[in-house]
Amino acid sequence: MTSGSSAHDVALEWPDGHEERVSVAEDEPILSAAEHAGVALPFGCRTGACATCTGKLLDGRIEHTRPPRALKQRHRDAGYVLLCIAEPRSDCRIAVGADIQAELVSNPWR
Repeated sequence: MTSGSSAHDVALEWPDGHEERVSVAEDEPILSAAEHAGVALPFGCRTGACATCTGKLLDGRIEHTRPPRALKQRHRDAGYVLLCIAEPRSDCRIAVGADIQAELVSNPWR
């Protein structure tokens, strides 16, 4: 955690019931905090352009540090977030996993 910023409890929830909790500073992307806590999440570009790190906000509030280019407004309205550029503004619960990413982007290789 960076000094001078507050931290929030972020619960990462997989569809099978597995849950990991990480403490995330307000000025730290959730993906980075998860990595530092040893929680493996998929990622690609780290700039909000590819949607590999998509999660779905179930409760709480986040802000993207830059426009999330991989999300259309209707996706943001539905609660999808990009963990590589998402910083918490409250305690949060976020659904993660391949199914969440697949809800957003169809995989042409399947």
